[in-house]
Amino acid sequence: MYRYSTSSNQASFRSTAPLSNDEIARYAPSVLAEAAHESRGERYTFIPTISVIDGLRGEGFQPYEVRQTRVRDQSKREHTKHLVRLRHESSITSAEEVPEIILINSHDGTSSYQLLSGIFRFVCSNGLIAGDVCSDIRVRHSGNVVDDVIEGATRILEDTEQVIDRIGTYKGITLSEPEQQLFANAALSLRWDEGQAPIQADRILRPRRWADNKSDLWTAFNRIQENLIKGGVPGRSASGRRVSSRAVGGVSENVKLNRALWTLADGLAQLKSNTIDIQELIAA
Repeated sequence: MYRYSTSSNQASFRSTAPLSNDEIARYAPSVLAEAAHESRGERYTFIPTISVIDGLRGEGFQPYEVRQTRVRDQSKREHTKHLVRLRHESSITSAEEVPEIILINSHDGTSSYQLLSGIFRFVCSNGLIAGDVCSDIRVRHSGNVVDDVIEGATRILEDTEQVIDRIGTYKGITLSEPEQQLFANAALSLRWDEGQAPIQADRILRPRRWADNKSDLWTAFNRIQENLIKGGVPGRSASGRRVSSRAVGGVSENVKLNRALWTLADGLAQLKSNTIDIQELIAA
């Protein structure tokens, strides 16, 4: 099964099987750039992302998703920021969630090589980007880039047990309806300024499938994340006109919102574990 989606400033492609170079080139051509953008100086070491991916393939990592930021300047289309999600062969399980490595790069100077931890949730084909539980590893465009990225990916893979443990904690925390509303309202404020959100908190709490009709923190987190990231949630503009929320577009915006949602969920989990009276926060 394949899933392709576009927004005003991003295109993405996801597959249930490892992606070939031809598939990557079709949906994220900057991954296979053959040279750096003309704006880069002599000190910039050009290492194409596909060379790094080939190196990761040799260590058991396979790409399953690519994203590329859309740009108005067409001269940068072959060099713009892109994201690749990879899964290690040891992580191929029947579990509902599977850890992934997220690789971000560009060849126009807007990004160094960046490695993050991620989780792919099969029930909704939803790709989460972990917050601060694992290292945010950055590799400059200099030196032995391929080996440095492979080393970083291996380190993040070793740390993914922390992410799985965190998910287990979330699944064991039950949220009341007021607590879910608190979480959803805080999530809305991450994307829109106060009073500017075109949708209400109860809308992003609505499940898109029967399996997500649960009250634990992990499920609430996924409902909120999916509705905010994918968009299409009905609401009204400031003038009262019926609208639908837009999908989160660019690579940077997607990563920023994902990580901020993890921070929110962590804070709520800590409040619950410390038995702090959340009703006081809701009433404040």
